[in-house]
Amino acid sequence: MRIVFMGTPDFALASLEKLVENNYNVVGVVTVADKPAGRGQKLQASPVKQYAESKGIPMLQPVKLKDEQFLHQLRALKPDLQIVVAFRMLPEVVWRLPKYGTFNLHASLLPNYRGAAPINWAIINGEKQTGVTTFFIDEKIDTGAIIQQAVTPIEAHETAGSLHDKLMEQGATLVLQTVDSIAAGTYSIQAQNKEVTYAEAPKIYKETCLVNWQAEGIAIERLIRGMSPYPTAWANLQQQGETIAIKIYDALYKPAVHNEAIGKVIVEKKQLLVAVKDGFIELLELQLPAKKRMKTADLLNGFSFDQEAKMI
Repeated sequence: MRIVFMGTPDFALASLEKLVENNYNVVGVVTVADKPAGRGQKLQASPVKQYAESKGIPMLQPVKLKDEQFLHQLRALKPDLQIVVAFRMLPEVVWRLPKYGTFNLHASLLPNYRGAAPINWAIINGEKQTGVTTFFIDEKIDTGAIIQQAVTPIEAHETAGSLHDKLMEQGATLVLQTVDSIAAGTYSIQAQNKEVTYAEAPKIYKETCLVNWQAEGIAIERLIRGMSPYPTAWANLQQQGETIAIKIYDALYKPAVHNEAIGKVIVEKKQLLVAVKDGFIELLELQLPAKKRMKTADLLNGFSFDQEAKMI
C-alpha cells in the first residue's frame, strides 16, 4: 500500500519513524515550508523533513494546499492511503484523493478534546485519563469516523511535556495498527455525534497562560502543569516598585487555612510559596526575564524576594 505521510513536529516524527523502520511503503512526505528560527533567523526544516530527507523519501512543502502544482505532485505519488499527524486542516480535494482515504492521529479520546491543544487542556481540566484516536478526516475539524483508540492514565503530577511524550509513542503504535487494519480490511468505524458539545481543546494564547491567583489552588497547579514546558504559564511579580513577568514550569498546591493576602510571596526554608484562597502554591521551577530556567532552591541563591513581594 502506497502511503503519503503528512506532519511537522516531533509528535508526528515518531509515527513516521515507526512506519519507515517497520518497512511500510511511505512514498512521500508532506510538511510545512522551512521557517526562520533562532537569533540568526536561519531557515529551519521541520523534524519530519529532516528525517524524511535522511531516508531519501520524496518531500513536498506546499504553502497552499489547493495549489495546482502541489496537487499535481501529490497525485503523481499515487497514494493509496494518507496519514496525517500534527499537520494542517486539509481541503477536501486532498483528503479524498487516496482510495483508502485519509486518517488522522489525534491526542485525545475523541469526541472529547477536539481542537489544537488536547494534551494541555486534559491536564488543565483535571482529567484522570486521555489517549489517542485515529479517525478518517472529513469536512470538519476532528469530527470524522473513529477507527481505533488507546487509553493512557494521567498521573497525579503529569505535565504537558511528559504526557506529550507518552501519547507520541502510544500514537505511533496506534498508527501502525490502524494501517494494518485498513490494509487487511478488518477495521470498523464509529461515527461521532457532531451535534453534541464535548470538552474542547481550543488554541492557547498568551493570555490563556496567565495565572489567576484568585482561582482555587488545584486549578492553578493544573494550569501550570498543563502549560509546562510549552507554552508555559506566567505571572507578574511585583516588588520594590517594579513588575516583572516570570515563567512558571512546575508548582505544587498545598491546601491550608491562613490569613495571608492572596498573591503574597513567602520565602520559607528554601521554599517559595504564593498565598491563594485555599492554601499555598509552592513554586518549584521558574524563569526570570533574560535568565535560564531554574529550580527554586537555585534561584533563591541569587535572587531576593522582599517582604512586600506579591503575584498580581
